[in-house]
Amino acid sequence: MKIAFFSTKPYDKIWFEPMGKEYGFDIHFFEAPFQRETVTLARGFDAVCIFVNDYADAGMIEQLYEMQVKAILLRSAGFNHVDIQAAEGKVCVLRVPSYSPEAVAEFAMGMILTVNRYTHKAYNRTRDFNMSLNGLMGVDLYQKTAGIIGTGKIGQAMIRICKGFGMHVLAYDPYPNRSLDVEYVPLEQLMASADLISLHCPLTAETKHIVNRSTIAHMKQGVYLVNTSRGALIDTDALIDGLVAGKFGGVGLDVYEEEEGIFYEDKSGEIMRDENLARLMTFPNVLITSHMGFFTKEAMQAIAKVTLDNAYALENGLPLVNSVK
Repeated sequence: MKIAFFSTKPYDKIWFEPMGKEYGFDIHFFEAPFQRETVTLARGFDAVCIFVNDYADAGMIEQLYEMQVKAILLRSAGFNHVDIQAAEGKVCVLRVPSYSPEAVAEFAMGMILTVNRYTHKAYNRTRDFNMSLNGLMGVDLYQKTAGIIGTGKIGQAMIRICKGFGMHVLAYDPYPNRSLDVEYVPLEQLMASADLISLHCPLTAETKHIVNRSTIAHMKQGVYLVNTSRGALIDTDALIDGLVAGKFGGVGLDVYEEEEGIFYEDKSGEIMRDENLARLMTFPNVLITSHMGFFTKEAMQAIAKVTLDNAYALENGLPLVNSVK
C-alpha cells in the first residue's frame, strides 16, 4: 500500500517511518497540509493520512475517488474536518478513536493549575529575580465543583483526576454512561454550578459554540474554563466579551476556533493577523497552547500503531473497526 502523509512534522516520522517499514507500506511524507490546492499530490497513492488542521471537503473527496484513492486515514479521534457524508460509498474514512486519554486529561489539568496559580508568570518573574507575589494569587481546587462536558475516555480520565484533587464532579453528556461514578446533570445546571468547566466532547453541529453568550451568562463569576477538544466548541467573540467583563477567573485554550494555518507552525517572525487570537494573548488570565494536549510519547506511538493497523485492515480485507460512517 502506498500512503501519502500530509502536514508531516519531524516527530511524525519518529514512529511512522519505522512502523511503516514493518507493515511493508510505501509511505511518502509531505510537509504541505491536505487542502484543495494539494489534493492532487495524492495521485498514485492508495490512501492519504491527514491531521486535525487538514480538511477534506466534498470536492476533494470526489477528486480522491476519481484518482482511485481508497482511504482517508485520520491521525486523530475527531473527524469534523472531513465531509463524512460525501465520502460514503467512495472513500473509506478511518480514525484513531483512542490513543492516550490520560495525555489530554493530564494536560487539561496542567493548564488549569498553571492559569490558576500563574506558574508561567512566576517562572518569568523569578528569572529576572522579581520575587514579588503581587497578582499571582489563585484559589484552592479542593472541594470546588468541576463540570465535565463529554464523558468519553478523555472525559472519564478528567473525572478521575478532578476527584483526586478532592473536587465534587458534575457531568453532562447527551449519552450518559451510567456505569460511571459521577453525577450527570442538565447542561444549564452544570454551567451554573461549576467552578471549573472542562470541555471533552467532539465538534458536531450540536456542540458547536456550546460555550456562547447565553451559557457564559449562566456561569459563576470567576469560573475557570479549559478547552482541549476543538476550538469551535467556544464562540470566541463571546469569550472575549466575557473576559473583558471579568467573568472568568482563568481560561486555558489548547485549541482555537480559527487555528488552521497557525497552530503547529512557527509564526514568530510574522505579524499576527488574526485579531481575536492576538487579543486573547493580551489577557493576563488566559493561557494558550498550540493543540498539544495529545503530545506524549505514549500517545504518538499509539496514534501511529492504530493508524497503520487501520491501513493494514483495509489492505487485507479485515473488519474496519475504526471506520467513520
